Amino acid sequence: MAAKQTQTTALELPSVLAFSRKLEVSDALMTSGLWTDIDKSEKWQPITFHDKRNRATHSQFGAKDEDKSKPNLSWGDDATLPHDADTLRVKFTLKILGRLEEPTACNLPVFEEKVIQIVEAYRTERQFKELATRYANNIVNGRFLWRNRVGAEAVSITVKHREQSWQFNAYDYKLDQFTPPDDDDHPFAQLVSVIQGGLQGDGFEYLEITAFSKLGLGQHVFPSQEMVLNIPKGEKTKILFKLNDCAAMHSEKIGNALRTIDTWYTEDGNAKAIAVEPYGSVTSRGEAHRITKNDFYTLFHQWLKDGKIPVEQQHYVIAVLIRGGVFGGNE
Repeated sequence: MAAKQTQTTALELPSVLAFSRKLEVSDALMTSGLWTDIDKSEKWQPITFHDKRNRATHSQFGAKDEDKSKPNLSWGDDATLPHDADTLRVKFTLKILGRLEEPTACNLPVFEEKVIQIVEAYRTERQFKELATRYANNIVNGRFLWRNRVGAEAVSITVKHREQSWQFNAYDYKLDQFTPPDDDDHPFAQLVSVIQGGLQGDGFEYLEITAFSKLGLGQHVFPSQEMVLNIPKGEKTKILFKLNDCAAMHSEKIGNALRTIDTWYTEDGNAKAIAVEPYGSVTSRGEAHRITKNDFYTLFHQWLKDGKIPVEQQHYVIAVLIRGGVFGGNE
């Protein structure tokens, strides 16, 4: 009876449970230059903002009759390449941390011991190769550029690791297909190996990532937009993110792109990848793809209880732990 009670307690979700991120991303700086000057770092200049005030129209559904004929005045930040620059450069760093099995906080030691067991078993059997392949794919395909990738004539990605430097043509790699490398000497395979090493080890690996997107002279670029609540009437309504007067992208936006690897939420072999989230939430579309029986908590509990779940769902659960977050039983 005592043994059975201990097992039941071990499977209860602790009231305090948290895991720290294992893909630690910096904010990304955005600079401008010419495609022909990719190798000349001194040629690249910070992208700055300018105000744009427009006299637009009311086009939203449900606009009041008295407003439909009136102008809709807008005021906000805008960002473009200069008219003597045709390429956007986006630069950030990525630290891949190990020791995944150790929660940041857990107030139920027997639960923590069970987590250590399944993570160590996954490390031994899977070696993080599938996840490392998918993270690497989202680095070299430039997914983290978001709208800055759309309509680009060419996109080049440079990844630096210690004394090594690899260059990739982003269009050689698909957004929703993750193919393991065949050649161990290929730069992509080497990048996968570095990410594996970071996730498997007790320390960390560090990458410097630079993307070049050839958009055209004077074309729009898209930094992150700040979320500002309760803007007073008549004030600027669009505020873009900048660091030291240089246009930038939030680390959260970069991180979301890197963890857009979940194609396991459905049995559809052509499913589009979504970001790894406990409920498969895609807020931009008002959807949650993992709300019944395939959400993180159900799968995590089943894995702890039975010692097995389908391999693809093992990848998903481990990816959620890599994402990090607060998962305790308290609201």
